[in-house]
Amino acid sequence: MDIELFVNITSRAWALPILSKLHEGIAARQAPLLAATGASRTAFSQSMDHLVKMGLVERNPGYGHPLRPEFRLTAQGIAAAAIASKIQSVPVEEGRELLRRSWTLPVLTSLYAPSHFNQIKRNLRSITDRALSQSLKAMESRQWVCRSVDQDARPPRSIYRAVNTGAVISKITAPEIRFE
Repeated sequence: MDIELFVNITSRAWALPILSKLHEGIAARQAPLLAATGASRTAFSQSMDHLVKMGLVERNPGYGHPLRPEFRLTAQGIAAAAIASKIQSVPVEEGRELLRRSWTLPVLTSLYAPSHFNQIKRNLRSITDRALSQSLKAMESRQWVCRSVDQDARPPRSIYRAVNTGAVISKITAPEIRFE
């Protein structure tokens, strides 16, 4: 999967949980998916519309009730759902909401190897300095990312690396995502 597609998927808070539940075989109608994810109706609806527009999920044409639509994964959605399921299976004590933030997963993916701030930014072309900084600080406070200073460099530069839960997630996503 391309990094831009991954960034687009993770831009909606409930997109990965929905894909994960579809991959697990939860009934693909709205009510069971809504209950399984725990999302609000509005957030769920927006995330589902986003996934449909991206071509990862489609309405089941063989299921004709307009008020209770049934959804299914497309070919591209099957691959994305497999990654989402792996991510959602990681035991996260109290940081589940951190996974629903827009830039958490793409930043962790780019931290497959220790990186400087600008290296991360180059990997994630559409991220702003502020968004990257906030994301790194949020993950650092949860001890998913460790920041150290390279004193040998002139001027000294920060090096970020994924640790603990962040490292587990990074090891899951990094082999699946292409940075090009």
